[in-house]
Amino acid sequence: MKALVYHGERDIRLEEIEKRMPEPNEVLIKVQACGVCGTDMHIFEGAQGAAPTPPKTVLGHEFAGIVEAVGMDVKSVKEGDCVSVDPNDMCGECYYCVQGNAHFCENMIGIGTTVNGGFSEYCTVSAKQVYKISEKLPFEEWTMVEPVACCLHGLDLTGVKTGQTVMIIGGGTIGLIMGQLARISGASTLILVEPVSEKRKMARSLGADITIDPMTQSVEDVLNAYSIQSVDVTIECVGRKQTMLDAIRYVGKGGTAMLFGLTEPACQIPLLPFDVFKKEITIKASFINPYTQKRAISLLDSKRIIVKDLITDTVKLEEAEDIFKTDKYKGRGKIVVV
Repeated sequence: MKALVYHGERDIRLEEIEKRMPEPNEVLIKVQACGVCGTDMHIFEGAQGAAPTPPKTVLGHEFAGIVEAVGMDVKSVKEGDCVSVDPNDMCGECYYCVQGNAHFCENMIGIGTTVNGGFSEYCTVSAKQVYKISEKLPFEEWTMVEPVACCLHGLDLTGVKTGQTVMIIGGGTIGLIMGQLARISGASTLILVEPVSEKRKMARSLGADITIDPMTQSVEDVLNAYSIQSVDVTIECVGRKQTMLDAIRYVGKGGTAMLFGLTEPACQIPLLPFDVFKKEITIKASFINPYTQKRAISLLDSKRIIVKDLITDTVKLEEAEDIFKTDKYKGRGKIVVV
């Protein structure tokens, strides 16, 4: 079968590899679509994602497909079922798993990061990682389950309450998902800070009340113009040093700054404890998607959030090397390999 194989820093190749048939508790999935995540790009560039990626690993952790075959012990799905995959496979036995913090599992398997994933014609996974999905949405949209699940965990940690003011920093795919989740969680005022006009326009169509171009506008001046006395929650969705600092800077007294974006591992920011003290702010981060996969599927299935408009490009697997090796898709929205 064809697969996009990571061999090391800036080395990814479309190759023929063997299709692995399922063990008794596994499922073989014929992959229909797989989203390209910022983590995939980090790995390609030589940085670490949630865990180190061994060479000769097939990347791709945001995927959906059709069950091709099941192991003899699998009862949850059958051949022909449409399914989504939770890529984070926890052991259930280590200290963190038994304490109810399985996303910190000491033996975690990352489908598409530590073992072969969805940038391939077929992928074999543990049955417990497979969730049935409906035919209401095309597979391209079902690739968004994992990003939505990650965002749900991050939003849960912010504790957004009905009637609060929420600022999203960064209007990429994650920022636009976060904005929608904040809105349906009860945010009464939703602000997006984003320099790209097309993304600001998209945010307004998805429910943002105020959009700010940080390159030409003063964030503080705009907040004053709209009589925003305080921002209750800021959510950073870019993964850069300056935007991390902005999340801490713009959050109001007693508020929460969520540093959601994935920075380079060595990134450091200057934090003034006295400023944290004066504002009594809470600074949080969010790691993967524990216990949120089913909720994400329900949100997409009910069309409570919209993801189809976030997908700007679909690329055939045979042409997927270009996503990583050229600038053809740089700065685009969500890219999906089909």
